[in-house]
Amino acid sequence: METRIYQKENNLSVFKLLKASLKDIYGSRFLAKQITVRDIKAQYRQSYFGILWAFIMPLTTAFVWIFLSSSGTVKLSDTDVPYPVFVFSGTLLWSVLRQAINTPAQSTQGARGLLSKINFPKEALVVSGVYKLLFDTSFKMGLLLVLMLIYGMPFQWGLLLFPLSLLVIILVGIAIGLLLTPFSMLYTDVGKVVSLGLSFIMYITPVVYVVPPSGMMKTLMELNPFTALITVTRDVLLGGDFVYLSYFGVIFLITIPVLALALVWYRLSIPVIVERN
Repeated sequence: METRIYQKENNLSVFKLLKASLKDIYGSRFLAKQITVRDIKAQYRQSYFGILWAFIMPLTTAFVWIFLSSSGTVKLSDTDVPYPVFVFSGTLLWSVLRQAINTPAQSTQGARGLLSKINFPKEALVVSGVYKLLFDTSFKMGLLLVLMLIYGMPFQWGLLLFPLSLLVIILVGIAIGLLLTPFSMLYTDVGKVVSLGLSFIMYITPVVYVVPPSGMMKTLMELNPFTALITVTRDVLLGGDFVYLSYFGVIFLITIPVLALALVWYRLSIPVIVERN
């Protein structure tokens, strides 16, 4: 490992920092894999249900809304596909987005003790978090495909694009998470505010119901960028009309430079925060 001396500089280059960050991301693949294997084993070693915990949150939310809809307690608009498939796919995609946002902070916070003792690329923690996210997501997607088979949903060629649209959701979440991570490490309240905020935003996102044809909720949903992410990805999976495809494309184009700046922000801030604490 190279020796790094952190000091105040007035001529920092964003492009040099980004290049160094990308280099460390590529070079830390093995370390990230080892951290991932260690964390997954530790996570499920003393858990009776093991990987089933990855399904509990989306399944619980889906079952609640399925019950409310079938009992007539809540009247929802027609979804054009079997509602259990619609609601489970929505809650699953939302759980992926939520986990992607929380991943950088959780991975960095979990390795806080190592950061002050061992010199290693901090980006390895982010890569490790993405590996764990993909590990959990693969099992969730398998369950969703089984549910689609049960309800006789056809598999279309567009389904081949699903990994790409899902990748956009993950990149958006990671970018937001990287920007928030330094603040989360300084103030524990930030994590609680993010969790509370995401719980509220979920209900102005078409996760468990479609965008209404009119009214204030329609306006809020269409202004919400998460609407395009969830809707287009679900349309790719279930075969929809791609109403928000243009909005989805704009979000993707904005995410690339934001993610680059977020990596630079993470690289600059984490060593300083570790030194202060």
